[in-house]
Amino acid sequence: MKKLSARRRHPLAAVVVLLLALACTGGLYVLFAPTDKAAADETAQSLAIDEGKKLYAVGCASCHGTGGQGSSDGPSLVGVGAAAVDFQVGTGRMPAQQPGAQIPKKKNIYTQAEIDQLAAYISSLGAGPSVPTDAQYGPEGADIAKGGELFRTNCAQCHNFTGKGGALTHGKYAPDLEGVSPKHIYEAMQTGPQNMPSFPDSTLSAQNKQDIIAYLDAVNGDDTESPGGLELGGLGPVSEGLFAWIFGLGALIAVAVWVAARTAKAKKS
Repeated sequence: MKKLSARRRHPLAAVVVLLLALACTGGLYVLFAPTDKAAADETAQSLAIDEGKKLYAVGCASCHGTGGQGSSDGPSLVGVGAAAVDFQVGTGRMPAQQPGAQIPKKKNIYTQAEIDQLAAYISSLGAGPSVPTDAQYGPEGADIAKGGELFRTNCAQCHNFTGKGGALTHGKYAPDLEGVSPKHIYEAMQTGPQNMPSFPDSTLSAQNKQDIIAYLDAVNGDDTESPGGLELGGLGPVSEGLFAWIFGLGALIAVAVWVAARTAKAKKS
């Protein structure tokens, strides 16, 4: 009996063997690490949403409603997505100073971390376009010539063929795109802010958006030369026609007055 009891395994022996086996195969990492990482990510996201809700209550709820449902002073934000928040707040258009035909760009009052928190809260209200990555709007792999074709077809009617902007109806306007960050241009195409139509991936693919951004960067770059001489800000035929009327017609009137004065003087003499 003593010999048999001496050979009996310890109760924890099976557990030790299992742990050793898991350690050898990386099983301990599979058991513990991913769960901890997922829990940490979920906690960080929850904290971002909570902080974003506080920022929203102070700066946005008076117009867009306490739950983002909208009001007579502002549209619903349910389903607009993080990209809309990043664009509107990142360009200083929101919070708006006062209502009007169009909310202009102004100095941003939030940090990027606060914008991310606001975006996290708005995204929690309903799914929508996400903030694009650097790879989506960067110049790598973009086709500038294709971007020019797409821009002239879809955007030039409002923004002018070089993105200088232009007037619309009832006090609205298409803003100048020179100096606007590529991320914000991409987000504007995604979300269609204010008077601009949206261009989802079903209309303009992610590659198409990248091509358009590369075209705008090239045509407004410091190395780009205008072969047309005096471009008048690149604003197109309206400004060129106005220039012709003011200076051309003005010159004709001046010549006519001079000829009439010389003729009258000649008759008197």
